[in-house]
Amino acid sequence: MVKLSAVLCVHNEERRLGRCLEALGFADEIVLVLDRCTDRTRAIGEAYGAVMISGVFPLEGPRRAAGMAAASGDWILEVDADEIVTPELAREVLASLDDARFAFRKVPVDNYVGERLIRHGWGGSFGTTMAARLYRKGTKRWGGERVHPKVIFDGPQGANLKHGLRHQFGDNVSDVFRRLDRYTDLKAQDLREHGGKTGIADNARRGLQRFWKCYVRRGGWREGGWGLLISMMAGLYPLLSALRVDLDRQAVSAGALAEAEPALARAA
Repeated sequence: MVKLSAVLCVHNEERRLGRCLEALGFADEIVLVLDRCTDRTRAIGEAYGAVMISGVFPLEGPRRAAGMAAASGDWILEVDADEIVTPELAREVLASLDDARFAFRKVPVDNYVGERLIRHGWGGSFGTTMAARLYRKGTKRWGGERVHPKVIFDGPQGANLKHGLRHQFGDNVSDVFRRLDRYTDLKAQDLREHGGKTGIADNARRGLQRFWKCYVRRGGWREGGWGLLISMMAGLYPLLSALRVDLDRQAVSAGALAEAEPALARAA
């Protein structure tokens, strides 16, 4: 029998975790990677019989790799705590496990803000409508970036699944802005450590291109104000990330100068 492990990486998710785990009852095993959890996340995982790993995982790649290593299944389904596997998707996942020709399959993602399903306008590192979440153990590798790490699969891709994950992108507009703040903060840290394009003009041009792709080519206009907002966030992502690098550097330099001024005054 082919075995399926559902793997989740979580940090203080007591509010959403129970509903997510309840929908994973079709899996043979649930693996929870607890990243610095201080709330009831562990107790909720224990109630569902999950295999749990605790640790400090600053980077997404090693965090997800730890979950894969702990899983005993032949196949792994990656899920986040803000996602729900629908019964239709569960049946489709189970039906696909006997086909060993492929290393991975992509799963559609239905993004909600509150109860509003937003189908169009996603992309540009700000939301996705398709993700490689179902794969054979040992075939997936992650890059070292803090946000949206590069992914490599050792093996061919199978056909995309038809039924989607229900992803709660946020509860309201404020959640969308908070997500943009978190993403650009992590991206700025990656740019400082690993390099990359930080020029304001270049990233402003990239931002306009991303906005056009999301709002026009990917149909964000179909979603009214929500599509405009999501497309704007996708366009602002590269520009704000680069700005954070530059402005943080200026703030550090100004702080160092302010600390040195009293000593310079005494020396004078």
